[in-house]
Amino acid sequence: MATLSPALKQSSSVVVDHAKGSWIYAQNGRRYLDFTTGIGVTSTGHCHPRVVKAAQEQIGKVIHAQATTVMHQPMLDFIDELGTVLPEQLNSIFFSNSGSEAVESALRLAKMATGRQNIIAFQGGFHGRTMGAASVTSATLTVRSGFGPMMPGVFFAPYPNSYHYHWSEEETVEFCLRELDFMFHTQTDPKDTAAFIIEPVQGDGGYIKTPPAFMKALRDIADRNGIMLICDEVQAGVGKTGHFWSHQISGITPDIMTMAKGIASGFPISGIAANESIMKLAWPGSQGGTYCGNAVSAAAGVETIRVIKEEHLVANAAERGVQLAGLLHPLAQRHANIGEVRGVGLMRSMEFIGDDGDPDPQLARKVQLAAEDGGLLTLTCSPYNNVVRIVPALNVSAEEIDEGASLLTAAVESVLG
Repeated sequence: MATLSPALKQSSSVVVDHAKGSWIYAQNGRRYLDFTTGIGVTSTGHCHPRVVKAAQEQIGKVIHAQATTVMHQPMLDFIDELGTVLPEQLNSIFFSNSGSEAVESALRLAKMATGRQNIIAFQGGFHGRTMGAASVTSATLTVRSGFGPMMPGVFFAPYPNSYHYHWSEEETVEFCLRELDFMFHTQTDPKDTAAFIIEPVQGDGGYIKTPPAFMKALRDIADRNGIMLICDEVQAGVGKTGHFWSHQISGITPDIMTMAKGIASGFPISGIAANESIMKLAWPGSQGGTYCGNAVSAAAGVETIRVIKEEHLVANAAERGVQLAGLLHPLAQRHANIGEVRGVGLMRSMEFIGDDGDPDPQLARKVQLAAEDGGLLTLTCSPYNNVVRIVPALNVSAEEIDEGASLLTAAVESVLG
């Protein structure tokens, strides 16, 4: 008798029967307000009728047409739709299946384009579970432990997390830039460095916005030294921050961008975008894959982008994010065991600490379970797993935000008193 791998750890006890919008309906008949969206995937809510229709129609035409064997229209249409929301400079796209694959492709492209081998990543970043992606990940040891050695040539620089350092944002940025400069003098010469890879808003690291001053400094350092700047938009991209791409918060443009999760409302597809002049430097045949640019996923992606634009969902994410922040921030003022309530747009989190001020993952888990008991699904994250994060769908309503915040508040009060 076959069973599911015990290495998979479930965050909830829910077995879903069906889902619609912001709601999941379990097999036992109970409904849950879903503020996990499949870890930021169901961007237009569960089973948006337009996305469902697009996928159903495509299934009746062709399910799989391998992109390097025969071309298919949904992928070409998806490129056109993405072109309407991508920065103008990022005009060349390669599709793959998962966020990890997109990161692998970005790292490979950066090395080929520069002729250099080393990569600088940042502490607390999450980029995936495959070997290269895991090698640049430091948000959790569960991704890196037990199967080393990791890919060589990776160096981790301090990430400007003001809460972690207990400094002002300005002091933290200044420190991290000094340490990055020191790294160039002690660990990897700029002439040997192919790329920086960074999340403009850290996902599994704790939903932390990278300070715009730091992003702008990275862009400047990269330009001065011929280093590629890779922005990982797998989790924070596609509208969640109130901008279509989270790097737009800082007003910079990366050389290479990864995307996945919300770009197709739950269908598996990912990709990288770069300027064509950079993409041309990839060695012929270095990009590919059996399922890359799958026809059904691409058709769902086309409709997802159209829905987001036509239903003004990025603006809704910004508005609902302000609403959500206003409802959650008072919790930190009332409870000393909440170290910080933070986030941007619809990416929001609470960091739990013990009475001694140290990270307290048990408290976070208790709050998560209490929220589930109340009918709200959340996630935990961060290197210490002491952060409860929520990421509602882009089309979440004001009433659903009120209800979700009320359920989360009740869960916190039941645990912390």
